[in-house]
Amino acid sequence: QVQLVESGGGSVQTGGSLRLSCARSTFTGSMRCMAWFRQAPGKEREGVAAIDSGAPVVMTTYADSVKGRFTVSKDNANDTLYLQMNALKPEDTSRYYCAVARVCYNPPALASARYDYWAQGTQVTVSS
Repeated sequence: QVQLVESGGGSVQTGGSLRLSCARSTFTGSMRCMAWFRQAPGKEREGVAAIDSGAPVVMTTYADSVKGRFTVSKDNANDTLYLQMNALKPEDTSRYYCAVARVCYNPPALASARYDYWAQGTQVTVSS
């Protein structure tokens, strides 16, 4: 049963931007600690960005490959997670997943094993 629902994937050219969103479907737990992952065919799942939106100061973690280009944020009023992706490259082409962790880590974790609930994924394709 899908507990989180994503939107915002699509196709763009190199240098373009997309914003992914992730919201509750049937999930009823805390959405304080969340992350974005991506997985391309034949490759391992990669942590992209993580956020702890309940800390006194919001904490984020980014993979080196996306630092300076991607921004993770959370709207706590409507429990929606976002990933703003700018300056997209063909190597960003992948299926992107949001996930929720039952336990929060400091700094926010990018390891998929730390996350418990997953969305169905949305495809991002960047053409050169």
